[in-house]
Amino acid sequence: MGDLLPLTPSVEQLSRIIGSVAAPAFLLGAVAAFISVLISRMNRVIDRSQFLHSITRDEVKAYLKDDIPRLKRRAALLNQAVFYSTICAVITSMLIIVAFVSAMLHLAHEYGVAILFVAALIFFVLSLINLARETRIALRDFDHHV
Repeated sequence: MGDLLPLTPSVEQLSRIIGSVAAPAFLLGAVAAFISVLISRMNRVIDRSQFLHSITRDEVKAYLKDDIPRLKRRAALLNQAVFYSTICAVITSMLIIVAFVSAMLHLAHEYGVAILFVAALIFFVLSLINLARETRIALRDFDHHV
């Protein structure tokens, strides 16, 4: 039983651990909100696509069906953005776990945590790039009809 006492973190250790994972915790919250925005955009693209698929060729608005390939491209970009954001969230969660466990076991974790944080940010940037690409496509001609 005496061997387990060193594993119990002191108040100072806990304070230091919580301080070191504050930024990743905020990143995790931001990524969760960002994923919500991405999914909302994807739902709009899917709704529009379903509407366009329901148009028959003899309707006055049949020309709008030409927008379907562009909507598919937008949905694919948003899907990639959600995927990258989810990887970012998983890595960020792992970072927080590693920081806590390493600190409790008195292991040096600074380099590992830094590498995980950089990896998480890389995936977040990839997600942002896909959102920017999707937004550029969304602002082209067809969305201004109907």
